[in-house]
Amino acid sequence: MVMVRIDKELCKGCELCIPFCPYNSLNMSRNLNEYGLPTVYFKEGHPCSGCRHCAVMCPEAAIEILE
Repeated sequence: MVMVRIDKELCKGCELCIPFCPYNSLNMSRNLNEYGLPTVYFKEGHPCSGCRHCAVMCPEAAIEILE
């Protein structure tokens, strides 16, 4: 089973990762991190193939894929 871990304090809300998810499993949160920025979250119940496209696109290295 694949698990997506997003470090909300590293995420700057640039949204670069969102269009690269083949399952549309990422979205922007209305919650803000400690810097006052909205962050990306993984939609619970959505699939993840572990392709790591989102993690590669993240300029802050805020996304980690665990298998």
